[in-house]
Amino acid sequence: MKKQLIILTAALTLLCGCKPDAIVPQNATSVAETAAIYPDYRDIVVPPNIAPLNFQVTSEGDEFIAAVSGKNGELVVAAGEDGKLSFDTLEWRKLLDASKGSDLKVELYAHRGEGWIKFPAYAITVANEPIDRYLSYRLIEPGYELYRQMGIYQRDLSTFDEKPVYENNRTFDEKENHCVNCHTYQDRDASTMLFHVRSKHGGTVISEGGKTRKVTLKSDSVLSSAVYPAWHPSLPYIVFSSNQTGQAFHIADSQKVEVVDYGSDLVFYDVKKNTLTNILKTDADFETFPCWSPDGKRLYYCRARLPFVEGKETNARIDSILYHYKDIHYDLMSMAFDEQTRRFGNPVTEVYADSIGKSITLPRVSPDGRYLLFTMGEYGQFHIWHKSSDLYVKDLQTGEVRPLTAANSQDVDSYHSWSSNGRWIVFSSRRDDGSYTRPYIAYFDEKGRDHKAFLLPQQDPEQNILLLKSYNIPELTHNPITVTPEEFKDVIYNTEGEKTGYTH
Repeated sequence: MKKQLIILTAALTLLCGCKPDAIVPQNATSVAETAAIYPDYRDIVVPPNIAPLNFQVTSEGDEFIAAVSGKNGELVVAAGEDGKLSFDTLEWRKLLDASKGSDLKVELYAHRGEGWIKFPAYAITVANEPIDRYLSYRLIEPGYELYRQMGIYQRDLSTFDEKPVYENNRTFDEKENHCVNCHTYQDRDASTMLFHVRSKHGGTVISEGGKTRKVTLKSDSVLSSAVYPAWHPSLPYIVFSSNQTGQAFHIADSQKVEVVDYGSDLVFYDVKKNTLTNILKTDADFETFPCWSPDGKRLYYCRARLPFVEGKETNARIDSILYHYKDIHYDLMSMAFDEQTRRFGNPVTEVYADSIGKSITLPRVSPDGRYLLFTMGEYGQFHIWHKSSDLYVKDLQTGEVRPLTAANSQDVDSYHSWSSNGRWIVFSSRRDDGSYTRPYIAYFDEKGRDHKAFLLPQQDPEQNILLLKSYNIPELTHNPITVTPEEFKDVIYNTEGEKTGYTH
């Protein structure tokens, strides 16, 4: 016992000795060298309710100190040789609360040889406006054919707490293998949501009004299964695109894979009546990615015109689309919606992307109805695989269309979600390594200007590198999901999907 105690004491001494005291060095030598840090949290705007921006210094040094100061306080943290600087959550929250609308100054120090050096300082601006507290996403390996283990998770952005919403297969039992995707909410309210289950136990899980059920969104009168959803902001209606989707693989291309539609239409689903109706059913026009305006009076979507497939049989249609895949461009469209008659108006072109040889996907309107955010790439409709994909915005008052220059990167920037106050955007990006999508957060100010995006903070700053999964479909909500994973599993495993009716 005494020997074990001595070993334990020695181990604790070694652990404690790895981290210096959190005291700002008084005689540090200033250098022009910029500290290498990960994630890059320099010169960004952050919400006052964001979790601590823990980061790692990868510059040379055996000890590190960070001092973060505002007009009403200072935090000083230390790291050993690994350079990982972590802030106390409560102290961090106090500092940010006291610093709303002002800058924090970050000063970094490294110990080298016999003394300390001081890197050039940088700033972090704390905005007045908070971000919606909860972010949900799917975690999935960036593969193409298999989905043995995946799940939908929800993160509390004010802390590091992450909870599973639903995991498809906790036991790795191949017989129970199924995909879960397309989680979405009505007006960022987690009490009204849905997600799809594909393959084993297939159906669409809808939770609203305190009840959770599984439905089968199929009909002989509809092109295919319901895929990409858009809840009406206040009424029990969902518009889906009905897509016939396939994958094609490049022999020699860094983008690896193309996800293409061989046909797509828009369908209207009445949640209360459990009925589907075709909105647009066309042979040569492909409509996809619907979204509503905040007042529910307009539907936005993307449309590609492919006259070369009209009237062709399935195999010839697929061959033609694969041959012309780089020539397929989606424009941004809209239609008026009458809530009383449930009828849609004539299509209107919002952004004619084909005229400039570009393609648009994933429109999302800001909560104030002023800005229409979307992604634009060189071609196609599944930009998560396209390095040319960037975020763009259309000012619906002035008609101006422009890229989010400050938020975009040189790699894929794609799926995006607005915070309820319209001041924050969360989107997926592959800017770190070109392979894994990770959630980035960008400030969108009251003048419609975007700011430099920053990576979702983690308790261990290396987690984003070590976690070999992609974050898929980052969606913000102002409240947490209350349905438990067990309740979802019971509905998925033990109920048959309700058959959907069809109306004209």
